[in-house]
Amino acid sequence: MLELKNISFLVDDEGTDKEIIRDISLTIPDRKLVVITGPNGGGKSTLARLIVGIEKPTSGQILFNGEDITEKSITERAKMGIGFAFQQPVRFKGIQVLDLIRIATGRRTSVAEACEYLSAVGLCAHDYIDREVNSSLSGGELKRIEIATVLARATKLSVFDEPEAGIDLWSFQNLIDVFQNMRKNIKDSSILIISHQERILNIADEIIVLKDGKLEEEGGRDEVLPGLIGTASATRACEKLA
Repeated sequence: MLELKNISFLVDDEGTDKEIIRDISLTIPDRKLVVITGPNGGGKSTLARLIVGIEKPTSGQILFNGEDITEKSITERAKMGIGFAFQQPVRFKGIQVLDLIRIATGRRTSVAEACEYLSAVGLCAHDYIDREVNSSLSGGELKRIEIATVLARATKLSVFDEPEAGIDLWSFQNLIDVFQNMRKNIKDSSILIISHQERILNIADEIIVLKDGKLEEEGGRDEVLPGLIGTASATRACEKLA
């Protein structure tokens, strides 16, 4: 379980402190798929970076399974079981997909096992296992390979920052299928997705809404989602919050 207690984050904006995250307290429980949504510039991605350790909060406390991780580095948090999938996946020239999966598992994973992770995200293992993780791969392919590495790591908390960014409609539907399968197989772990897409909101157990760096609303999907979408799409509804 992840707990954020009175988290704030300020940056220096031309000599003036600018508050990006404002006194946020929330809990991400185990065995849940939670989506953080809200208007652009509301602090969603910043909050994700604070959770995984890319940024450090100006004030407040972050607890993971009861342990204070506020000052721990991204590497230390990763070793504790916190995984992060970037909005734009990193390309690695000279590294093959099999190498990347072996790095994720931390051992010399067999080709057969690596293929299982690729199959789980809807990729034909035979076509991808020996591919380089470079510009020859599309955005959707990179996203699914990155998710395969998250699965390979068996993380306790998997954080995805706007996984729909920069991919086509076909790839996006495949991502929805992947997340639905991950949701079915959750055990003592949890999934946190930063998104404003209605189809991702629809598979959430809980939804958290951020606006202007503050916690605007949180609750179960059936409680929060109707107020967000109304008769419009989730994207347009979130824009109306701005």
